[in-house]
Formats: sequence, structure tokens, C-alpha cells
Amino acid sequence: MTVALMWEARAAEGRGPELLAWARAQELAGPPLRRETFGAPGDRVLVITWWDAPYEADLPELGSPAQDLLHRPVHRWRFEALDHEPPAQAPG
Repeated sequence: MTVALMWEARAAEGRGPELLAWARAQELAGPPLRRETFGAPGDRVLVITWWDAPYEADLPELGSPAQDLLHRPVHRWRFEALDHEPPAQAPG
């Protein structure tokens, strides 16, 4: 089974680059199958990690940076892959 862990935070005013650098520097206890980092307006940072594990597995997650770096608390979600079908090809 594939489990995706999502970690999302919004930086304090003007501190987006610091939050992004913090998230990128975080080491996990064990390598995920995949790890991607995204940014969005409002100095938001999203990190998604994929794991080959059961949904309930105890998996390493990103922590929380210092409170003064954040506009609000970190949000976390866990999802499991429901199917593994390749995307449909465009007609051509």
C-alpha cells in the first residue's frame, strides 16, 4: 500500500523563504519513496512524502518549526492510494 503524508504551513509575514529553507533541510528517519516540496501564495509551503507502508504505520513526519516562523500551526494529513491505474492517454 502507498501512503502519502502531507505537511503544510504558512510562514509569518515576510518569512516564506525561511520556512521553505527550514522544510527542505528537514531530514526524515528513513527515506520515503518520494518527497516533493511545493509553494503557494501567502508564503505557504507544502511537503508530500510517499511511503510503502500500511495506513496506520508509524512513519517519520516533518516536525514544526519555531512558532515565530509560522503564521498559524502546521497542518498534517495522511492519505492512502486507492488505485494504481496509469493516467488515460489523450486522444490523438
